[in-house]
Amino acid sequence: MKKLLFLLLLIFISCQTNSNLDLSKMESSGPIPAPNAEPDNWLLAHIDVETTGLQPGFHEMIDIGLVYTDLEGEILDSLFLRIQPQHPERLSEGAFNVNAFDPQKWQELGALTNAAAVNSIISFHKKTANEKNVMLIAYNSHFDSAFLDHLFRSANETWRELYHYFIMDIPSMAWALGYRDLTGQELMEKFNIKDEPYISHLHTGITGAQKNVRIYRALIQNK
Repeated sequence: MKKLLFLLLLIFISCQTNSNLDLSKMESSGPIPAPNAEPDNWLLAHIDVETTGLQPGFHEMIDIGLVYTDLEGEILDSLFLRIQPQHPERLSEGAFNVNAFDPQKWQELGALTNAAAVNSIISFHKKTANEKNVMLIAYNSHFDSAFLDHLFRSANETWRELYHYFIMDIPSMAWALGYRDLTGQELMEKFNIKDEPYISHLHTGITGAQKNVRIYRALIQNK
């Protein structure tokens, strides 16, 4: 019985922690014109993140790359942030091998707190989007959006205030065109697309987001 009461108390505290989040921000205030009807009123936010592991909510984001383009993939602006996780001890071996995260190095490189990172993303979005509708696009959309969601909720914000609730997924686009290689290697070889670095200390969210833009361009130009 005591364990049950303790569990209920933890749930209550967790709910109270996020009670400052304005859920109305997640809802559209009116009809949104479709991209095919008003393409000039839409942008894409190509996103890629690096993390301390694979489990959103337990592992955390340690950097993020965002590249804003028009619907044809022409780059408008980009943002790269390093973020200092609250629980660096949860770093998995696999994540370290990919991104070489080190708490001290991140501090030396000026890594931001969660709240500061969210504020930077919001400021960048408002400056670049200029009130246009923006849709996220990623190579692994459920992974990136889940970590983005946890980052924003940690600062009592919601990414849904910035981006449309549909998220584009590059492998799904490729699949519809008959490409079944989920790693993207087939696409990059066929269309001579430059890959991103896979040396851990050079492999970041911005290199991934820039690669995603290159793949997106190739897909829409060779549909």
